[in-house]
Amino acid sequence: MCLPTCPTYVETKMERNSPRGRISLLRAVADGELEVTKALSDEMYYCLGCLACQTACPAGVNYAELFETARAEVEQAGVAKSTQRDFWRWLTLNTLFMRPWLLRLVGRVLRIYQSTGLDRFMRRVKFFGLMPGSLAALEPQTPKIAASFSDELIGPVESPKSGKKHRVGMLTGCVQDLAFSDINRDTVDVLLANGCEVVTPRSQSCCGSLHAHNGELELARELARRQIDAFDLDSLDAIITNAGGCGSHLKTYGHLLHDDPLYAAKAAQWDKKVKDIHEWLVQIGLRKPQNGAGISEVTYHESCHLCHGQKVVSQPRQVLQSIPGLVLKELPESNWCCGSAGIYNITQPEQSQKLLDRKVACVKSTHVAVVATSNPGCHLQLANGLRASGQTVTQPVTLLAQAYRAEEKA
Repeated sequence: MCLPTCPTYVETKMERNSPRGRISLLRAVADGELEVTKALSDEMYYCLGCLACQTACPAGVNYAELFETARAEVEQAGVAKSTQRDFWRWLTLNTLFMRPWLLRLVGRVLRIYQSTGLDRFMRRVKFFGLMPGSLAALEPQTPKIAASFSDELIGPVESPKSGKKHRVGMLTGCVQDLAFSDINRDTVDVLLANGCEVVTPRSQSCCGSLHAHNGELELARELARRQIDAFDLDSLDAIITNAGGCGSHLKTYGHLLHDDPLYAAKAAQWDKKVKDIHEWLVQIGLRKPQNGAGISEVTYHESCHLCHGQKVVSQPRQVLQSIPGLVLKELPESNWCCGSAGIYNITQPEQSQKLLDRKVACVKSTHVAVVATSNPGCHLQLANGLRASGQTVTQPVTLLAQAYRAEEKA
């Protein structure tokens, strides 16, 4: 049942490129019948990790844990090592995404580069044509860095005007913070409008999903401990995430730290309190806005890790359908991967592009000008794919925030 849901199997029709095939390979390694080789590494990194197979599986196989463990085995065996690969992994996973201050510093430099028009000048003089083809192809995908980061837009503690019903923590993320801090502000505004006092710790670290999905489990554990330490769990009703990929990983800290004598109990408590923003709003009884969001139609692309990893499917649709005057037009293959998949569009650009082309065709078939999604990776991928068509990408929580703001102006 998992085969027709797997994008890589549908592409190649090869058993090894399917969830069933990959599990067979992993079983052979576990039984000592197969060595951890470069071929196994290539296969596990060809997998998107979209978890569509996990939704389809009637036996409830936890493919997410198998997938992460397999990649960790590959990295420990060192079968995929190369000078270039090792450098980029060190620079990103070990350095930038382990140091929030450094990541934000790079973001500010990139912001200056973009806001001064230097990026356009470099394209005009064809500077990137001097770079290796794989790097030159990435430049157009560089996210637009926000003018202000989350700590500048959101106070440490913000309280609702009309009485507090809940107290929640707000996760600001890393890429979300650099490129979509406005969506973090929208999320806080929506929470305030629904009676939630919002606590937002300063200078938050990466959640560790990039590390866990790329075989660096020890670094992922270190980042999980940092996140847990940043929040007073006992004082919060929930910890809110607005990024599908991050949320899926954030809800697995209990498994990640189950052997840690100091953090196992805290991590289990953490897992119970982490809620996707749409999930939380529906749980507490979303207040329907009185005004519209300024658009009449929208379609919705499901983040793989939101729908398959977190099983949050109906709630984002309920948020969109709560907005007066907004018609939700269902997207064909709404839960089929767009090809972003963390850094898959960097490591597997050809397959990623095929998936993006398929997704863009589905979006265009709706004849809707706006597509909503709930993950920064999907947001960037879709924006790149739809740039030529003029269709725009937003997020459900942003549309809801716009509707609430329209109430105040009315």
